[in-house]
Amino acid sequence: MGQNTNSDHDHHNEDRTPVEKAVDATANLADRATDAAKNAAEKIADAVAGITIPGSPGSEPPSLEEPTEPRPPLPPKPDQQTVHPVSPTGKPSGAPGDRAQQGKFLTTSTGTRLRDTDHSLKAGPRGPVLLQDNHLREKITHFDHERIPERVVHARGSGAHGVFRSYGTAAAVTRAGFLAKDVETPVFVRFSTVVGFRGSADTVRDTRGFATKFYTDEGIFDLVANNMPVFFIQDAIKFPDVVHAAKPHPDREIPQAQSAHDTFWDFVSLHTEAQHHVMWQMSDRGIPRSYRMMEGFGVHTFRMIAADGSTTLVKFHWKPKLGAHSLVWEEAQFINGIDPDFHRRDLYDAIETGAFPEFELGIQVFPDTEDETFEGIDLLDPTKLVPEELAPVHPIGHLTINGNPSNFFAEVEQVAFHPGHLVPGIDVTNDPLLQGRLFSYIDTQLIRLGGPNFNQIPVNRSHAPVNDMFRDGYHQHADHAGVAPYRPNSLDGGNPFELSTDDGAFIEVPTPVNGVKERTNPVSFEDHFTQARLFWASMTPVEQDHIVHAYTFELGKCYEQSIKERQLICLANIDAGLCAQVAEGLGLPIPEPTRSIPEVVPSPALSQVGERWPLDGRLVGIVADEESDLAAVESLRHAVHGAGMVPLVIAPHGGELVGDGVSVPVSRTYMTARSVEFDALLVAGAPLAAPDADPNLDAKAGDPDEIAPVDPRITLMLTEVFRHCKAIGTWGSGGDLLAVAGINGPGVVVDGDPAEVGRQVLALMGAHRVWERFPAGT
Repeated sequence: MGQNTNSDHDHHNEDRTPVEKAVDATANLADRATDAAKNAAEKIADAVAGITIPGSPGSEPPSLEEPTEPRPPLPPKPDQQTVHPVSPTGKPSGAPGDRAQQGKFLTTSTGTRLRDTDHSLKAGPRGPVLLQDNHLREKITHFDHERIPERVVHARGSGAHGVFRSYGTAAAVTRAGFLAKDVETPVFVRFSTVVGFRGSADTVRDTRGFATKFYTDEGIFDLVANNMPVFFIQDAIKFPDVVHAAKPHPDREIPQAQSAHDTFWDFVSLHTEAQHHVMWQMSDRGIPRSYRMMEGFGVHTFRMIAADGSTTLVKFHWKPKLGAHSLVWEEAQFINGIDPDFHRRDLYDAIETGAFPEFELGIQVFPDTEDETFEGIDLLDPTKLVPEELAPVHPIGHLTINGNPSNFFAEVEQVAFHPGHLVPGIDVTNDPLLQGRLFSYIDTQLIRLGGPNFNQIPVNRSHAPVNDMFRDGYHQHADHAGVAPYRPNSLDGGNPFELSTDDGAFIEVPTPVNGVKERTNPVSFEDHFTQARLFWASMTPVEQDHIVHAYTFELGKCYEQSIKERQLICLANIDAGLCAQVAEGLGLPIPEPTRSIPEVVPSPALSQVGERWPLDGRLVGIVADEESDLAAVESLRHAVHGAGMVPLVIAPHGGELVGDGVSVPVSRTYMTARSVEFDALLVAGAPLAAPDADPNLDAKAGDPDEIAPVDPRITLMLTEVFRHCKAIGTWGSGGDLLAVAGINGPGVVVDGDPAEVGRQVLALMGAHRVWERFPAGT
């Protein structure tokens, strides 16, 4: 019937005069223009007030009707940035955007224009589809091959563009050109989780990757870091084992993206070198608030070479401008169900609103001694850190992440990092984990990206000239000239030529290599518990409580009692109080330590609590309805925005709140909002129940602590915000609402002046949470 109806419609159009068709077309265009103007006006209403609310999927508002008038592709959004336009060999290749899809009309992959992509070529309307339909076969074949193998680890990730500016303070220890004074280097940064599949959630308890690709004038430098300074294992030969243990059980492929299961704890309780990293993962560091609010660590010790040839050992550190902050466990669990893209959305929304993530790169510097140790700490052991009190972190440069990707697959999914991508002035050490990674990373790219030419993918291309003599292979993008891809040669005039060290060539430091071939570790690698105890002793009481709860939860998910008991012995070797509390939660006896427990000096730098930080890009919820003082609400919106944060008005309905000559745009409704999205909450009075406050329409409206006639979803939100130790402010009848709801204590601001409420709440937010609200039990 549909086919006949369309045919009849076509005949009807053919019978009409050109004048009639033109009149209809003009009317349709006028209607579309009116709709577009209306949508645009609504879209930019906030922009007129100088406030940008993130989340717009396109660069201009869509029309209500399907667009039919041919036009060029839309330009990118203002917050997006394309890959730097370079040829496969690193030479500028043309105008920006020359890799984007071109023209007004739909075409095949070879540029032939198409009139229809909705119907297969058939032998009659009801006949079989013809094999000669090249467009069908091309379209389906490309779709069938759209996916590539995901990364074995770090599959779930987000990335963005940025720029690194060097302070020049590292010039005394390295000849690396990008670390000379005031040199600016474009970068691409990818953040990730380690264990979960690509479709897993962002806020699971896990280690995070923090990989940075520097497009330097001397070639690519990749700093492949984590948000924890130590790793599970000391030797790369165990890497398949620890990953197999952390991944889902092979028989059922559960649990996903988490370590709360038997195989993980079986491994780490038997390989006790993992205990230090596990302590970090069980701490709040395992559930960061944002990619913008986590530290990064190079983990390994690297060797830097100065202009005079002298060498120094260093460890790399990324320090976030906003400080290192975390979620609380219940909050993370809520987010995994409510918004599994929480970290990705936070990163991209922050860039779009101009709250660019900023990090300072620093190095810890150590003498390059023969034993490669510092203050008794083996610098080649990746399960050990050097406390900042012993070796301060010296700032050497500043990173600003300021451009979102324009195509996630082309950039974030295809970016390929490798710790062996080095530049003159930086070299590796004999860290056995790092040595294995030097092989593993390039091997991984070969299978993921389809062959040896993965460095020719735009996001991986060097911005320095490339003349590698590599030829052919899968996905060769370059059109190489010459007949002699070898050297020495005379047919190509000797090109390419080798370079001397003095002229800027990369050279591996000629360190002595000797010893008997054997499979063993140095004695200094045998202490697996002292640094785990150092981390525990450096935590504040509230952070220690969170560690206890994390161990108790994770081990409580294990099935085998023997695994729980074995891990408790490990905890007994770290701290008796920690072990006792976890054992009590598991209902198991407290074991005795199997070795002496050393004394340690706490390192305050390891704690996330106690300082104050900038608030750039934080989200503040403002609850209001038509009965609220909308002039005060609008004033608070501007105050929050003026403080560098994003104000989101939460109302009983979408659109706008209008009253007393004021119009306030609504960003969230009572149905769509949830407490975990906001860093603080302001409540303009006691909002009445909205028409959809019905458990049959919204389960949150079934809050058992409902306080009539207040909307139950607001009381639920308030109790969650309070429980998660975030700042709360209210005025007017809001004070009575909090009193009835039993919300009272540190970090709750009640005042008659909305401006004063806003000022106090913003001041409280500088500490990230109202830590006094957590009753410390340790």
